[in-house]
Amino acid sequence: MEGGLSARIREGDCAVLKRDEVFKAVSVLRRRKIIFEKQWFYLDNAIGHIYGTTFEVTSGGNLQPKQEVEETTTETKEAGTDNRNIVDDGKSQKLTHDDIKALKDKGIKGQEIVQQLIENSTTFRDKTEFAQDKYIKKKKKKYEAVITIVKPSTRILSTMYYAREPGKINHLRYDTLAQMLTLGNVHAGNKMIVMETCAGLVLGAVMERMGGYGSIIQMYPGGGPVRAATSCFGFPKPFFDNLHEFPLSKVQSLLSGTFSTETVPAEPEENALVEEESNGLSEEKQSSLQETEEEPATEAPMDINPTEEQDTMDINAEDVEFKENKEKENKENVREKQIKQWERRKKLKEAAALLRGKNADGLIVASKFHPTPLLLSLLEFVAPSRPFVVYCQYKEPLLECYTKLRERGGVINLKLSETWLRNYQVLPDRSHPKLTMSGGGGYLLSGITVVLEKGKSDSSNSEALKMEEPSSKRCKLQDLPC
Repeated sequence: MEGGLSARIREGDCAVLKRDEVFKAVSVLRRRKIIFEKQWFYLDNAIGHIYGTTFEVTSGGNLQPKQEVEETTTETKEAGTDNRNIVDDGKSQKLTHDDIKALKDKGIKGQEIVQQLIENSTTFRDKTEFAQDKYIKKKKKKYEAVITIVKPSTRILSTMYYAREPGKINHLRYDTLAQMLTLGNVHAGNKMIVMETCAGLVLGAVMERMGGYGSIIQMYPGGGPVRAATSCFGFPKPFFDNLHEFPLSKVQSLLSGTFSTETVPAEPEENALVEEESNGLSEEKQSSLQETEEEPATEAPMDINPTEEQDTMDINAEDVEFKENKEKENKENVREKQIKQWERRKKLKEAAALLRGKNADGLIVASKFHPTPLLLSLLEFVAPSRPFVVYCQYKEPLLECYTKLRERGGVINLKLSETWLRNYQVLPDRSHPKLTMSGGGGYLLSGITVVLEKGKSDSSNSEALKMEEPSSKRCKLQDLPC
C-alpha cells in the first residue's frame, strides 16, 4: 500500500471525502455524480492529485485545487470590547437573499461572497474578535463549497461510522477500538481470531494493523461474513490471501471432532458436469436437427418457391445457433457456480485446519450476541499466554462473562473497563471542553489465557454453555433452610 504524502488518487480507489468534521466513503470513478453535504460534483479532476488535497467545487460540478490565499495582516482588525450593544433584529446585513443568489449565478467564489457579507454587515466591526472569527467560520461553512479527499484509515472510518451510522457498529467508539487493538496485541505475523458484527470495521482495523503479514480467521454468523466497512479501506488483493472465514454454526462440531466439509474434490469435475448438463440439452439439439432434416423431405412433393425455401433454411439455422449459444451459457454458469462452491469448501477446510491447531495468538470479539457462549467456545482455539478482548455496548453481559471465566479458570489478569472520552476546543484564550460529548463508548473485558486443567475445563465449559447460575449463588440457595 502506498502511504504518506506520495500516495496519489487513482481511479478505482476507495477514498474518504471530508468537510469540517463530516466524512463520507466513496469509490473514485470517472463521470460518477457524488452528492456530499448538499453539493454535487464529479471526481474526474481529483485523479492524479495527492491525498489530503483540498478542492473547491466550481460550476458544472468540477473540482479545482484550492489555492491558499494569505491573509493580509498589515491592517489591524477593528473589534469591539463586548457584544452588549448588538441587537439581532435581522437588519444588520444589507445584502438580501436575492443579491447573494445573483452573486452565485455570476460564478463568484464563496470566499468573495463571504468578504462581501463582512463588508455589508453593519454590526461586524462592533463584535469582539472572537465573535468575528466565529461569524467568518459560520459563513465560510455555508457559502464555501470546499472538500478534502483523504486516504481511508481506521481512525477516519471509525469516526465516520460512529457519527453517521453508530448502530451498524454496535456503537463502538474510535477510542474503544484503539484500546481493543492494543489490549489484543495485534501486530504483523500474528494468527488472530476475529468475531465481530460491526460491518467489518474491526476486521479492517486488524488487517490494517497487521499489514498483510500473518493470518486472520473471521468467525461469522448466518450465511456469510459482512465486510462493508472492510471494503472501504481499499486493501490490495494480497491482504485477503491470508484472510480465512469460518461459520459459528460449525464451531461445536469442530470442537467435538465431528466436523466435515462434505466431499471436497481435489479438482473441479469437468467431465461429469458436461455430461450431466448436456444430457437434456443434447437431446433437444438432436430432436431439433431431426426436425430440420425431416421438414424438407415432407414438403418435397409441394411446389415451393426457391426464395421461400432459402428463408426457411436461414431461420432453422438461426434457431440451431441460438440454442447452441444458450447451451454454452448454461454450461458456463453452472461451471462457475461449481468452481465457487469448490473454492468455498477449500477455504473452509483451510480455516478448520488453522483452528484445529488451537494455537491462535489472540481473540477479539465485538458482537451484538451474548458474549459468554461465544467467548467460552472460541477460547478453546487460543494458545496459552495469549490475550483476548471482548467488547459489548452494555456492562451486564460482560459481568456475567467475567463470573463464568472466574469459575472456569484458565485466564488471568481479567479486567472489565470503560473508556471515557472528552473532546477539547484548543484556541487562543478560549480552550475548554466542548459542550457536546459522547455519553459512553461501550465496555471491554480483557485477559490472558493460561493452561487449564483438563478435568476442570470439561466440566466448567459444559456448565457455562448451558448458561446456568454461578456456583456461588447455587451454594447459597442450597444452604438456606426451607
